[in-house]
Amino acid sequence: MKTFLKTFILVLLFSFASSPWAFEQDFSKIQLKTTQVRDNIYMLEGVNGFAGGNIGVSTGEDGLLIIDDQLRPMTEKISAALAKLSKNQPKFILNTHWHGDHTGNNLHFGEHGTIISHTNVRKRLMSEQENFFGKSPVQPKQALPLITFDQALTVHFNGDDIQFIHYPHGHTDSDGIIYFPKSRVAHLGDHFFNGVFPFVDLDTGGNVFSFTQNVKTIIGTLPDDALIIPGHGPLSDMTGLKTFYEMLVETSNLVKDKASRGESLESIQKAGLPKKYTSWGHGFINEANWIKLIYNSISQ
Repeated sequence: MKTFLKTFILVLLFSFASSPWAFEQDFSKIQLKTTQVRDNIYMLEGVNGFAGGNIGVSTGEDGLLIIDDQLRPMTEKISAALAKLSKNQPKFILNTHWHGDHTGNNLHFGEHGTIISHTNVRKRLMSEQENFFGKSPVQPKQALPLITFDQALTVHFNGDDIQFIHYPHGHTDSDGIIYFPKSRVAHLGDHFFNGVFPFVDLDTGGNVFSFTQNVKTIIGTLPDDALIIPGHGPLSDMTGLKTFYEMLVETSNLVKDKASRGESLESIQKAGLPKKYTSWGHGFINEANWIKLIYNSISQ
């Protein structure tokens, strides 16, 4: 996990910088692990390096549907992994949000299938973006979502009524989560970083406090036996998601309370968080960065 997360910040810098090759990672070493989540739902995750966000897959009589499509250099490996599950190209590609480690292969898969997302994913991919990681260039027309929605959308596919639901001002302003009612599987995109502090993109509409409220709402909508595909990290369940939520609540309330008493960001960072959260800061969002994201969310 630690090696994965050390690579994570470097590749995200590569992913969002104005030059798409700002960081050279040896993608030849990265493999995709395929996990059957439940029934006809699978998860593809990178090992031995950072491939991008976890991919969700639905297979069945109607063909293939995928959720997110990782970084651009992963095209061939994603295609090879999908070919082991189905002879078909993805008919639908669902983008959980606009970030390049989740939409990097839109251009490729959009040639074969239909990209679906929240309205703001298309808007942000259509224009240059700038955030914590630098600049992200305008994407070509073929990489843009063809179908967009504002609140919710249902895809009737492979015998399920797949729910695609927008949660505003969470990780970004473009986030959607996907739920498969028949299999009781959810893909939460970057509303769930399993076991580490999350990145919340304040520059493109994210906010830690609304992010936390979104996670609470999501928990309330899912059954107790749901299995959860996170945006990053290993496959999880409701216990893992609730642990993540508890961390969000405790750490954000702590920082907010201290700020309300007039403590500076530097003072709060120096005091730090409870020791039980030390392991959560082993990613690129370390403890100090997480405190800063919370602190800066207060005034938004």
